[in-house]
Amino acid sequence: SIAAGIVAILVSHNLSRAALHWTLLSVSLLNCLLSTACSVGLALAIALTVHGRGAHLVRGCNSSALPMDARTAIATNDCPFNTTRIYDTALALWFPSLLLAATEAVLSGRCCLVALVFRGIGPCAHNYDKEQV
Repeated sequence: SIAAGIVAILVSHNLSRAALHWTLLSVSLLNCLLSTACSVGLALAIALTVHGRGAHLVRGCNSSALPMDARTAIATNDCPFNTTRIYDTALALWFPSLLLAATEAVLSGRCCLVALVFRGIGPCAHNYDKEQV
């Protein structure tokens, strides 16, 4: 994401350099794909966690004293982490991460489109050339 932003800034100051256009296209396309994959993974993790009521979050604990519902507060020494707030904390961290990853994917997709327009490829390319003349 940082590399795509830096390349976008460089392209905005050097509009005539074709190598920067291709670099922006490749870096932003890669970032868009990775951000989309991250968004899908986070959405899947949220869905599985909500559907299973957090049972997957405490699966690493070997205690039979642990309830299947991760929202139930229990104190035990058989688990390497505190199980009392793991469900709420995981969801509180995953929802903003999902929002940011989706926003990143959209912005990277827009950078891809800009790079294509600069190279004269795409539906808006002809209008951009006429505006420059």
